[in-house]
Amino acid sequence: MGGKDRKFSWHKKVINYTQIGGIETAVLDNGAGKGNRIAWVNTGSGLRYKVVVDRGLDIVDAFYNQYSLAWLSHGGVTAPRPDANRGLEWLYSFAGGLLTTCGLTHVGGPESDEFGERGLHGRISNIPGRIESIVQPEPTAGKLQMSITAVMKQSRVFGPNLELRRTISSTLGEAAIRIHDEVTNVGNTPVPHMILYHCNFGWPLVDEGTEIVWKGKCASRGMDMDNAIFNSRHNFRKCQKPVESHKGGGEACGFLDVAADKKGICTVGLYNLRLGVAVALKYKKKQLPCLANWQHWGSGEYVTGLEPGTNPPIGQSKARQRKELIHVGPGKSRGYELEMTVLTDKGQIKRFLKAAGR
Repeated sequence: MGGKDRKFSWHKKVINYTQIGGIETAVLDNGAGKGNRIAWVNTGSGLRYKVVVDRGLDIVDAFYNQYSLAWLSHGGVTAPRPDANRGLEWLYSFAGGLLTTCGLTHVGGPESDEFGERGLHGRISNIPGRIESIVQPEPTAGKLQMSITAVMKQSRVFGPNLELRRTISSTLGEAAIRIHDEVTNVGNTPVPHMILYHCNFGWPLVDEGTEIVWKGKCASRGMDMDNAIFNSRHNFRKCQKPVESHKGGGEACGFLDVAADKKGICTVGLYNLRLGVAVALKYKKKQLPCLANWQHWGSGEYVTGLEPGTNPPIGQSKARQRKELIHVGPGKSRGYELEMTVLTDKGQIKRFLKAAGR
């Protein structure tokens, strides 16, 4: 189903596009996620993924053929909590998943200062979306792209008032996800802005020996548990087996300064040689200059995250101190683009590894 022959492979053989792929909407009817609107996207290439409309239009489950790509928390999808913005409340409703968005005014740990109180990673992933459009493919007409667009309002009386307009799109026959975000300040005063794309990968893609692929410089976040992995004596570019020190809250985080190509594109990802599967993540360095690598090798809670962002997850206060905190003026917008592609062709994997500096 690739290349110039893609259209003609089903010519006069299919009358209903859902036989090949498309977007199917539904509502969860059981458990902690009851009532959440979802959209299953089937690309017809082996890649299928679940968008949760009521959780910031984030992506939770994701599969390529028989392989799961994403890490899922024990709690999974839960009801949104738009009021959760203190301490570690965010963790109670963190489903993991292929993409959880952090922000829109704060990414990092809980903090409080003269500008207010902020909980872990902000509010946006707990805000339901208002669907603007769902575009289905029409293969018989040569229209292969499908997309879902929704708007999330992160607001309160007296501000800040921000809108995130997100479009997630794929193309029939292609194992790729494209995310286009536009963050707009609809209020009347400048607003602090931070965003981070918390991409969480799990077994079997992530397994002992899976390569974490990127080109650039790395610095430990700085805590003892970070330094234990992100040091010159340890190969932190390869996933390891579950470790005793990561039971409970044990983890490690490294801050990466990824080298972009001549077009300003950063390419990072994961490669599992045993499965013959790679996932390539591409984004613009100008939009998302920072990347965090989260490693949490807990028993039964086994995950690594690649997290492009406007800032590392250091919090609004430290970003302000460093004079790195972005402010969006009234009526102004900022755009972000992210692409995730599953690769199985040896030639494509070789090119990905070369682009990512392996």
